Amino acid sequence: MREALFVKQNSAKWESYEKISTSHPDELAARFIEITDDLAYAKTFYPKSKTTAYLNGLAARLHQSLYINKKEKASRFISFWKIELPIIFYQYRNQLIYSAIFFLFFAFIGAFSAANDETFVRLVLGDDYVNMTNANIDKGDPFGVYKQQDPFMMFLMIALNNIRVSCLAFLLGILCSVGTVVLLMYNGIMLGSFQYYFFSKGLGLESVLVIWIHGTLEISAIVLAGAAGLLLGNSLLFPKTHSRLRSFKRGAKDGLKIVIGLIPIFIIAALLESFVTRHTAMPLWLSSAILMASFFFIIWYVAIYPRKFSKLVSL
Repeated sequence: MREALFVKQNSAKWESYEKISTSHPDELAARFIEITDDLAYAKTFYPKSKTTAYLNGLAARLHQSLYINKKEKASRFISFWKIELPIIFYQYRNQLIYSAIFFLFFAFIGAFSAANDETFVRLVLGDDYVNMTNANIDKGDPFGVYKQQDPFMMFLMIALNNIRVSCLAFLLGILCSVGTVVLLMYNGIMLGSFQYYFFSKGLGLESVLVIWIHGTLEISAIVLAGAAGLLLGNSLLFPKTHSRLRSFKRGAKDGLKIVIGLIPIFIIAALLESFVTRHTAMPLWLSSAILMASFFFIIWYVAIYPRKFSKLVSL
């Protein structure tokens, strides 16, 4: 893009930001993020121009206004989850939708395959797991697997594994998104066949009320990690007006922010699975409340709350 066109497209926005007519920290932070993106673009393509010098000064002023009388590190930590991550969710909402569609499609394939082939569940989940669960069902404790390990060790193992899977979902996006889709396929088919298995045993509703106490956050986070991978792959496939290298760098940075932002969700999911899900005889109202609270939190934080930043996002 020629510098004159770049300036023409953004000058009105810069002039409004230059006035700094707001002291609201959320809006100041959103403006700062957008100006630094413009500054990075200008440094790449017009490194010695007056436009770059102007944007550098404007970014410095916004930074000073944003962090005055605050400790930068603490403010940055809060603003990441309060502002930056929701902005990224809104900016890349299409990737979130595609990731969810892929996952749900493959989950349906898993359930359909399990319904039409008795050996499919064993193929996907393994003979050891199926035999153990059948034995637990015969003993009247179908979800006894969640009670077998020490809660703390179980928490560590689950949290680390889920974080590893999310990182893998992101990194596989470098294979032009194909690697991420394959990982979503694997996890989706596993979930579909796993859930159908319990429905086929007459334990459908009970399995939902037990397993989805932690599964709501865990599965949602895997889908979000898949979106980060698709973002990385799309940055290579569809650079738009940017150079492929710059598009890739931006996709890698934003995708990594999603993965980092998912860590608390995976930790909470692991805590629920290790310390709460094992209480399979908890009251119906309590398990339903935990499940619904997790579900509405994901919907609010990923789909509803980010809309407040829609006017600040430049796609």
